[in-house]
Amino acid sequence: MISRFKRFLIGRPMKSGELEGEKLSKLKALAVLSSDALSSVAYGTEQILLVLMAAGFAAVWYSIPISIAVLGLLFILILSYRQTIFAYPLGGGAYIVAKDNLGLSTGLLAGGSLLVDYILTVAVSSSAGTDAITSAFPSLHDHRVLIALTMIVFLTVMNLRGIGESASILAVPVYLFVVAIFVLILCGIIKVLTQGVHAHVPEIGSAVSNISLFLLLKAFSSGCSALTGVEAVSNAIPNFKKPAERNAAKTLIMMGSILGAMFIGISLLAYWYGIKPDAKETVVSQIADATFGRGILYYVIQGITALILFLAANTAYSAFPLLAYMLAKDKYMPHAFMVRGDRLGFSNGIIFLGVFSALLVILFHGNTENLIPLYAVGVFIPFTLSQLGMMIRWLKLRPSGWLVGFLINTIGMFTTLIITLIFISTKFGQIWMVFIFLPIVILGFFKIHQHYMNTADELRVNVQLDKPVAKGSTIVVPVAGVTRVVMQSLSYAKSLTDNVVAVYVGFDDEEIERMEKKWEEWNPGVRLIILRSSYRSIIRPLVRFIETVEWKNAETDHITVLIPQFITKHWWQNILHNQSSLLLRAYLINQKDVVIATVPYHLHR
Repeated sequence: MISRFKRFLIGRPMKSGELEGEKLSKLKALAVLSSDALSSVAYGTEQILLVLMAAGFAAVWYSIPISIAVLGLLFILILSYRQTIFAYPLGGGAYIVAKDNLGLSTGLLAGGSLLVDYILTVAVSSSAGTDAITSAFPSLHDHRVLIALTMIVFLTVMNLRGIGESASILAVPVYLFVVAIFVLILCGIIKVLTQGVHAHVPEIGSAVSNISLFLLLKAFSSGCSALTGVEAVSNAIPNFKKPAERNAAKTLIMMGSILGAMFIGISLLAYWYGIKPDAKETVVSQIADATFGRGILYYVIQGITALILFLAANTAYSAFPLLAYMLAKDKYMPHAFMVRGDRLGFSNGIIFLGVFSALLVILFHGNTENLIPLYAVGVFIPFTLSQLGMMIRWLKLRPSGWLVGFLINTIGMFTTLIITLIFISTKFGQIWMVFIFLPIVILGFFKIHQHYMNTADELRVNVQLDKPVAKGSTIVVPVAGVTRVVMQSLSYAKSLTDNVVAVYVGFDDEEIERMEKKWEEWNPGVRLIILRSSYRSIIRPLVRFIETVEWKNAETDHITVLIPQFITKHWWQNILHNQSSLLLRAYLINQKDVVIATVPYHLHR
């Protein structure tokens, strides 16, 4: 039943040879890997306006020069990550760049930040998509956590079906969103040209008495939340069809061009319409309302915006498993993240991402405003480290024309560093947990690596000196009575060795006498050892006996504890059996150097 349900959810298993068919074309990759960056136009302008409103409505005109500055940084980041794609065509982005040029610890900081960022991407995207729905249907506002969790489950299942299938399905709403936003921008511009700018909008360049440089920098850093997801293409180069690096570079440029045009368009319309941020209605919703009214076009745009905000999380589902794979390959994450699932995706990474992002949504009650600062810091740390790493690479290699690349990365590094510092200084109350969580993640990386190294040292065989040693075998079979499952277990034990002993734990004289008599009548050809338990414990006497056998025979024999176990017909019947055997197995496997084997006996009723 479980197997059939799994097949229904994720489809048939795929052969390893089908992996090449799962690679992405440029158009599919643009939809899958750019959905995060493209969707951020739905809240990037809003984040700028939220900060500027602290200086009053007269300051909203600053949103235009700030938006232009954000576009400048986007241009630098696109050029920088294009260079990264050709320098590191195997993917990994900031993690590989930082590790290669700045050292292991810095690389792990970048990698850990990106992993956290991708978890936050899913949480932010699902929360932002929920906000778009509740803007159109305010009655659903109290159910936003449930809506966000439903979308996370949907995306997790879609990505478990494989990147090729999920890309084919999810590409449609992404391109619908791009078309819808450009239609909104075009119709909005036409309306402004025919009807004029909102009467109360302050002119660009008008004086604002209480504006400060710090406030403008804070607004700029908040607007840079629209740049999250730009690095995803450089992380996921192995997902592209060949030539992978060229296709990735072209996809990155397409994404940057579309993102820049949509972002400046939304910022201009917000300014011309005199839009003010509203806790219960997004800026895009207000622009669509002002352009089309609450008609069918408004609801189409809101629906598509909500959908793309949900689907923005798909960028993380594509990039997180690949980054986790690279860290696991370097032995800094569990090897389970290197395993491809039935549909050739890194299923463990996908499931891990879905579970932890869902926990974040529950923890923050689906509040996007609380999540975005964490999200932005998580991405700008890798941005800065990647730029710095590329600067050092240019200085080390100095290829032809290196000075231009070095200059681009230098400008990008200082800009992203300033943005990171602004976020830290202005939103420390919202992001302080990053400074606790990130060191824990990095410490976890080192602990995992140390464990794998220690394990390798202990398991390493000297092929010249270390040879298998032939030993005998002693098998101990714990029994609870004379039953068919005991008969089956003893039959199997005797097929392996003649040195078999059955052990029974009794609580009182009458019970022990009854067992001895029944065993003698049965006479299975195996010696029965009776252990008395004055404290009514089965585990302790058995463990002491096994320790004695182990001490006496460790040099000459392999000690095997053969545990009989019922396999019930229905899952709920398991709780009625096998508790003592489970406890005994758990203790022995963790404490003793003995072989533990289970002989199953299937019940048919």
